[in-house]
Amino acid sequence: MKNITKREVVERLSEQCNQTQSDTKLVIESFMNSIGKALQQGRNIELRGFGRFKTKERSAHRARNPRTNEVVQVNKSFKPIFEASTLLRDRIDSKIMNKDS
Repeated sequence: MKNITKREVVERLSEQCNQTQSDTKLVIESFMNSIGKALQQGRNIELRGFGRFKTKERSAHRARNPRTNEVVQVNKSFKPIFEASTLLRDRIDSKIMNKDS
């Protein structure tokens, strides 16, 4: 299965919305920047029927460098995650299950 690039998303949306690709690209990049800024502020973004973007805290821990076998301390960090909504998961399941039949 092939990945879809941002360029392909811009092309598809610009056709569907009858907008120029440059305007559509600006909207998509603004949307992504808004999500990034909200996550940096520790806020969650919920898009009903689609999913939720949020951050998850990773506690400080020790890890081993597999090349050198050296034990290193990894600091606490936050990672962005996406949780699909039940509606989105159901849509994906039904489409893939019908495809396999």
